[in-house]
Amino acid sequence: MERRPAQIIPRLKEILAKPDPTLGYFNGELRFWLGWAQEVAGNHAGAQESWQQARSELEPFLKEQPENLALIGDLALTNASLGEKSAALALAERAMATVPIEKDAVGGPRPIEILARVAAQMGEPDRAIAALQKLLSISGEGALAENVPLTPALLRLDPMFDPLRNDPRFQKLCEDKSK
Repeated sequence: MERRPAQIIPRLKEILAKPDPTLGYFNGELRFWLGWAQEVAGNHAGAQESWQQARSELEPFLKEQPENLALIGDLALTNASLGEKSAALALAERAMATVPIEKDAVGGPRPIEILARVAAQMGEPDRAIAALQKLLSISGEGALAENVPLTPALLRLDPMFDPLRNDPRFQKLCEDKSK
């Protein structure tokens, strides 16, 4: 969130130099985050390489765990990062079908957040804004980190939503309502 990835990149590379097989798909998830940190640091080529490797590590796990929401979300975000719009949006929709908000009020917001992040990255501002409006109107777990739900303050900081920064609807969502 502080856009200072210099410290985390070498640490992630160190961890991923000898991936722990007991971590399963989490190695691919860490590789996604390595790519994200590289992208924020301006290393587009390194990020693309990390994301391609992340996708190749994550996809086999999805065959084994087709209902794993975190894994589906990781792959959706990885494909979005690689510019694979149709695959990313299909995975985001799959996540929403896997854990619909109507059946899981706590976990159901997570796939909506994935859709918002993917849509923002894929140039679908209307879909992203609609998903964010829904998320900010309900309670539930967030899709990333320690399941922290999105808030206006987090939206103002999160680089994944940079493509929406100039949209007045997004700016309105980022306003502090407590004032």
